[in-house]
Parts: sequence; structure tokens; C-alpha cells
Amino acid sequence: MNVKKYKANYFPPPERCCDWTARERIEKAPIWCSVDLRDGNQALVTPMELDEKLEFFGYLVKLGFKQIEVGFPAASDTEYAFMRRLIDGGLIPADVTVQVLTQCRPHIIDKTLKSLDGVNDAIVHFYNSTSKAQREQVFGLPKKDIVKIATDAAKLIKKSTGDKYIYEYSPESFTGTEPEFALEIINSVIDVIRPDRKRKMIINLPVTVETSMPHMYACQVEYIKKNVIDPDSVIISTHPHNDRGTGVADAELALLAGAERVEGTLFGNGERTGNADIVTLALNMFSHGVDPELDFSNLNETIEVYRKFTGMKIPPRQPYAGSLVFTAFSGSHQDAIAKGGKYRKEHPDAKWDLPYLPIDPEDVGRNYDADVIRINSQSGKGGIAYVLEQRFGYVIPKAMREDIGYKIKGISDKEHRELKPDEVAEIFARDYIDVCAPIALKSFSFDKTDAEVLLSMRLDVDGKEAVIIGNGNGQFNAAASALKRAKGLDFTTVLYSEHALEQGSKSLAAAYVGLKRGDSTFYAVGIDPDIMTASIKALIGAVNKILRKA
Repeated sequence: MNVKKYKANYFPPPERCCDWTARERIEKAPIWCSVDLRDGNQALVTPMELDEKLEFFGYLVKLGFKQIEVGFPAASDTEYAFMRRLIDGGLIPADVTVQVLTQCRPHIIDKTLKSLDGVNDAIVHFYNSTSKAQREQVFGLPKKDIVKIATDAAKLIKKSTGDKYIYEYSPESFTGTEPEFALEIINSVIDVIRPDRKRKMIINLPVTVETSMPHMYACQVEYIKKNVIDPDSVIISTHPHNDRGTGVADAELALLAGAERVEGTLFGNGERTGNADIVTLALNMFSHGVDPELDFSNLNETIEVYRKFTGMKIPPRQPYAGSLVFTAFSGSHQDAIAKGGKYRKEHPDAKWDLPYLPIDPEDVGRNYDADVIRINSQSGKGGIAYVLEQRFGYVIPKAMREDIGYKIKGISDKEHRELKPDEVAEIFARDYIDVCAPIALKSFSFDKTDAEVLLSMRLDVDGKEAVIIGNGNGQFNAAASALKRAKGLDFTTVLYSEHALEQGSKSLAAAYVGLKRGDSTFYAVGIDPDIMTASIKALIGAVNKILRKA
């Protein structure tokens, strides 16, 4: 890799511009402008058809976008027809402003403006390339001629429309432009348009190609913000691309540096490596307690709409939206999440601070049971216990979790795959619940005196009926005594736990028993409407495991 052929192709501002570093977070939502229908659409292998663009436009409105760039009307018949369909069909809500894009070329400007006939309000976004590389390699023009291209376009648009529309100017390839020259051309355009506080002009500073780290872009934005003429009549906008993988960071730091508006796309779709991901940006704000003023409460629906119209897939580790981003396979993570969830139930009014989950999955329409804790060979005992409790109601005692955990993880490891919750429950039932061979309980009865309980059990032992008797200070102890005597076993009860498995008159009880014999502990579970029957079933199940090992 010939690293010597490269250099840093960006220009720091001529003065120190680092005030943005003192700001801790973004305090309010910016003006959002979706460019899915233009920047996002032109990045597709198969661009959207007219009806698809119309439907996608409606969904962007539903999400809460108040500014939507609908296309480049002079670029194709479909783009032009889309603009006309929106206007002629009365499909643009009163509180939504459409945006059109045009190069600084007279015939393109004329066709673009014609496409807007009859619109209530619009943003006319015009641009020309200003970077050193474009000036020298593409146009072969000096700076003054580049400025003239922009100001001539501004004069034509102003003459043709007066103050009818909102105007937006972009010095394309801003990040490769010397900040002093970018400021010169921006101020020259503003001087032509002459915006005011009631009808502000948008100055968009596009990261057409990411060439610097995000903090340098923030310094460039702050420099323009501080030195632009008539700043109270200007809205600074950002339009980051993602060549270095920091498009979201560029947008966030630009907002700290004074930008008030963000152009981006759902999930960052855009040419080359993509645009700033508005879903991530909005939910980052949400995670800090700032209302993003966009509705991503049903993120699964947003994903499906995006897939439908773009044909693109969401990577499983995409922030917030990926299928695995709320999922913990690691045992320590699962344990922390489970304990955090329990803590939250005990402190429902506390601010969100759950381990490993920056936001509540339910706030974006995700399901805890399906998304948060999933089981594979890396899972821990806490995660497996969480699944059994949340999905099936089994409150596994701590002493029993390791035994179950190794059983479940071992199967996942051997089969090299994730185990679904139903499979976990099936393994648990098979290996722990009502283990009834070689001994099965048929019935029992007891007599109680002041001193002790006398218990008689009728059993099926290897297909033959047997009756055994035991005594103790309670029914469970009496049953244990009977089994020890009948089978000549020596064991100690080290675990006993019980709980109601279901609510209502037909509720079931679950009992958990652990028996220690030698260096081994054997666990079993009994399920029955009667708690004592469930307890004896669990006891017999653990004894059966001892007998099987013997």
C-alpha cells in the first residue's frame, strides 16, 4: 500500500474556531430535510418509479419531515412529472416545504423553476463546485470565474422569482475548498439574494467528500457561521456524506458548531458510501432526552418501507435499526440486562440507564422477548434464566441456573447455532420437568400427628406398582425419607423453591428441588395444580437422576 501518494486534502480555517468544543450536547432538534427522493434515489441501481416516489413521499411526511427534497426536475422526465404530480394533485401538506435541486446553469434553472408553477412554497437549491481539485482539474477556471458562476445563477433565480421561494446555496465540495474562498463565494451569493429575517436563506455546507476528521469540519462550519454576512438572515445547513464512515459525527459536530439544519437520508442511503443517517442522528438525540421531532416509534415499519422502495437491506449491526443491536448473546451482558430490568421494575420512575441498552427497545417498537436476550453457546446462565422466566414463567433458583446454563449452551455449541426460546423451553422440559423414570408418582396420602407426618406413596417403579412409607417433620421430608429407605440412597436436599406458574383458578405450581449425593447435585422440577404434588414430583425427578447416574 503506497501511503506516500496521499496527503490530507482539506484546509483548516485561517483563525481558531473551536467554540463548539465547549458545548456538551445538541439541545434541540434541527430542521430536518430528507433527501431520500433525490440523493438517495440517484444512488439506487434501479431508481424509484413515479408511483413509488409518491408513496415514499407520503411516508416521509408521516415520519414528520417538514422539508423534503423531491428531486432534480431538469434531470429526467420522471423527476419533472413527480414534481408536477405533487403540485397538481394537491399532495403537499400545508406545513411541508418541497425542495428542488439545480446546477448553476441557465437552461437547467429555467426548467427547474417551471416545474414549480403553482406550488405554495418551495426551496430552490442551487449549487456549483468550488473545491481546489474541481477548479483545477475539472473546470480549469480561476476563483473569480467560479464566483461568477454562482452569482450569475443567483441573479437569474432572483430575477425570475423575486422573493417567492426560499433560496439555498451550496458550495459543492465545501470540505475541499479553502474556507476563505468558500466564505467569499457564499457572501457574494448572499449579497445577490439579500435575504431577511422573515425569509431566511439557507447556506448549505456539504461534505461532498469526507476528507478530514469530524472536528475539522466543525471548525470550518464555525468559521463560516462567524463570518457570514447578515448572519441573522441565514440558516447554516449541513449535508454530510460518509466516505470516512463519520457522516453522523460530521452532522452532530456541525450542529454544535452552529448549523441549524441537516440534510440526510433514512439509514444513510446515498451515493458512494452514503449520506448522514437521519434515523441514527434522531435517535442519538432521543437517547439524550431531546425530542428529535421525527417519529421512529415503529422502526420495523420504517425498515420495511425503506426496503420496499430502495431494495436495500439494513445491516444487522446498524445502530438502533439492525436486527441484532438490542440483542445480547454474551453471558455477562445478559446477566446485567436481566438485573437492570429487575431494578427498573422496582424503580419505574427512574431515568433510563439500563446496562448495555442506550434506549428502551420498546420505544422504537422492538420486543424484549424476541430481541434483547437470545441464546447461543456464548450465553450465560442469567440470560437463559431470563428467557425461561420472561417467556414461560419459570423463576429458576440461582443455585440451579449454572446446571441449566451448561446444558443449554452445550447443545448450542454442539449444533453451532442459536437456540430459539421454544427450543430452550423444550430442552428444559425434557431434562428437568417431571422426570418420571424409573420411578413415577401415582398417588400419595399422609397422616399428621403433633410430632411428625407419616406419608404413604404409591409408585410405578419400572412398570411395577410399589408402595413406600416415610416419616418426617413435614410432607416433603417424609417423602424424602421414604425414597431414601426404599432405594437405599443417601442424599441431602440442598435446594427447594416453589412459585405459582400461572394466575387464576386453573393456576399451576412449579417446584424446584436439588439433591446432593457425593460431589454431584441433581436438579428437577415438578409441575402440578397442587403445590405438594409438584414438590414430590420434583423430588422424585431428582432421585431418578441419581438412580440413572448410578
